[in-house]
Amino acid sequence: MSYQPPAKCPVCGTPLRITKMTCPSCNSELTGSFQPCRYCALEERQRMFLETFLKSRGNLKDVERALSLSYPTVKNLLEELLRTLFPEEETQREGPSAAAILDRLENKEITVAEAAAMLAKQKGEF
Repeated sequence: MSYQPPAKCPVCGTPLRITKMTCPSCNSELTGSFQPCRYCALEERQRMFLETFLKSRGNLKDVERALSLSYPTVKNLLEELLRTLFPEEETQREGPSAAAILDRLENKEITVAEAAAMLAKQKGEF
């Protein structure tokens, strides 16, 4: 049986490194410090989103239907995936997008007043 290896240390949360590889055929071993691929460290829901995104050939509306999620949620998942895979690049504008704000409101994570204030701040209305 094959298991997904942990990406982070369960004690301190630091990303783990691969230090030993074994050939299943001849049992040869290679030791060192190897960086895992960036896709191997994705969480399960991020892997599922990426797989659905690829199968949908990047069509977010198809991803929305396949995962039964709102369009803003799909956009937020894509932004999260990009931030996880490419932390060195700025993948999102300053502050949350209007769609992200409305999605948080829909999920009852923020109040109407908070959403209005965030949207006003985005438009430069103080």
